[in-house]
Amino acid sequence: MPTDISSSAFCSWLRFKHLVLIDTLARTRNMHTTAQLMNLSQPALSKMLRDLEDQFGFALFERLPRSMPPTELGEHVVRYAQVSLNDSQRFVDQVNRLRKGGHGSLKVGGIFAATSVVLPEAIALIKSRSPLLSIEVVEQSSDHLLEMLEQNKLDLIIGRFTDERFIPLFDFQPLGPEPFCLVVNHRHPLSTQGPTPVEALSDWPWILYPVGAPIRTRMEAAFSAVGIPTPANTVDTISMPIFLHLLQSGPMIAMLPESMVQGHIQNGLLKVLDTPLQLAPLDYGILTRKHERLTGATREFADILLEFARQRRAGEIV
Repeated sequence: MPTDISSSAFCSWLRFKHLVLIDTLARTRNMHTTAQLMNLSQPALSKMLRDLEDQFGFALFERLPRSMPPTELGEHVVRYAQVSLNDSQRFVDQVNRLRKGGHGSLKVGGIFAATSVVLPEAIALIKSRSPLLSIEVVEQSSDHLLEMLEQNKLDLIIGRFTDERFIPLFDFQPLGPEPFCLVVNHRHPLSTQGPTPVEALSDWPWILYPVGAPIRTRMEAAFSAVGIPTPANTVDTISMPIFLHLLQSGPMIAMLPESMVQGHIQNGLLKVLDTPLQLAPLDYGILTRKHERLTGATREFADILLEFARQRRAGEIV
């Protein structure tokens, strides 16, 4: 039975350059390339890796003929290295901004529905309070945002759980439901025909989220529930500008968050189809790392989001 690694011993022998080595080799899977990127000779890098593995008591990387992927245990070490490096970079960025008289930085991720309404109004308010606060917004699907939050690349995200493995890692504070609607452009033949039978939906090209995306999985289940196959004539994308451009340019169908198309519906460019094909709304909310106390701009931003959500529920804002 190997001796347990103590926290004090770990902190005494692990160096920043070790984290860089682990992260770089995990990305390149090649010793020669890693040595070049770290400006080290390959023998020196090999010795550093051997010493590191001796300290851990297990191999971090497999030695294959053409590649060095992380071992199963090595994956845990790689994740720790990446989180630590990302956290260090965020800390340095914050300190540099504060030294220059700024208000620090905030990195936020949001699903597409959130970036259309919820995030802009919260950003406008916090910027009015802290004009020199630097804010970076990443728009992606929930599964990608959860991975970025786990890796300390984001301070918080607005999304939802897509995998049970994330539930123990993050706290979730609901903001509200995300209703979807089925839309076509105002020239589409289906837009003037009243209630649309589900059979008619298969006759037209669709714009869908890519295979594997959580919303795509829900869409496929919705197709199955009404007894029609997933359309074969599709364009797959996560880009909202492409969704909207394709809808305007041809007789295509898309299922999109209401918040993202409300303006186009109100001005008559898009029409909502009355059809049995529906997606049940799911709550989205603020996701943050468990056991990590929110401070500064992150805490204030979360409070703003929660207050806006309360006002919506009370009917004070729309």
